[in-house]
Amino acid sequence: MVDIRYDVLGIGNAIVDVLAPAEDSFLAQHDLAKGGMMLIDADRADLLYGAMGSGTESSGGSAANTVAGVAALGGRACFVGKVCDDELGRIFAHDIRAIGVDFHSPPATSGAPTARCLIMVTPDAMRTMNTFLGACVELGPEDVDEDLVAASAITYLEGYLWDPPGAKEAFIKAMGAARAADRKVALSLSDSFCVDRHREEFLDLVEHHVDILFANEEEIISLYEVDSFDAAMQAVRGHCEIAALTRSEKGAVIVAGDEVHVIDAEPVAHVVDTTGAGDVYAAGFLTGLAEGRGLPECGRMAGIGAAEVISHMGARAEVDLKALMKTKLG
Repeated sequence: MVDIRYDVLGIGNAIVDVLAPAEDSFLAQHDLAKGGMMLIDADRADLLYGAMGSGTESSGGSAANTVAGVAALGGRACFVGKVCDDELGRIFAHDIRAIGVDFHSPPATSGAPTARCLIMVTPDAMRTMNTFLGACVELGPEDVDEDLVAASAITYLEGYLWDPPGAKEAFIKAMGAARAADRKVALSLSDSFCVDRHREEFLDLVEHHVDILFANEEEIISLYEVDSFDAAMQAVRGHCEIAALTRSEKGAVIVAGDEVHVIDAEPVAHVVDTTGAGDVYAAGFLTGLAEGRGLPECGRMAGIGAAEVISHMGARAEVDLKALMKTKLG
């Protein structure tokens, strides 16, 4: 048995996030589906980037945000993702390593540029994402080191990886390596539109390959094609070891076999930007598991992290998350 070197290994799209405030009129003008994530090409990315207001740039992508949160909480984290050897690729690599996440993936020296996600945040804190995947689509099974997976207690995968064929193969290889090493696999459904695209395959993943599932209310209802959250919660019961289901201001529900834990939402004075809320939620939950905490406390850690990140612009915490947890949990 390989010794555990990392609490969480994240495999996902290596994306530089560009966040900027925007009015609803901007979304209408550019025919953007509010609250969703759309894949766009290079020309569309250039057009929207030029039209956006002043923004901030940082390493991003769902799984990258999660492992960044794990590192901020004191966990041992590693990330696998594809960037190009260009300015944005160097920004991504420097930023994620500075946070404390190990990142060894070699940059591509040719092909598409590093991916970017253009995130428009409206005054109601909803984020509308337009993603140019760029070099991300070149992630393939050759980028997954089975020994690295075996050395990680939990391999965390984002549903968005199921879109590009090569990344899907990487996803499958990582799950197989985790299972062979008797490690855990965690999956985020990522987006209700992503669920719509891959519902039958996601149902099979949850049933046969995933130990820990993360989904928000809309995503889990879409996955099981039911009319209510309660029906979706009952549908997922028993299909994976743990399902952590978030409900925004209604908090979250953790389902594990016969256990059901209802976790109240942490109070937030003012919701500014929901970008990264689910990612940091997963970080808190997985770190709690790695520390051997019970499911209710894992849920509290997750909610505390999510509440912090939605109180300001950007997908990363602006305070010492480890200290915050100590203060909140005692």
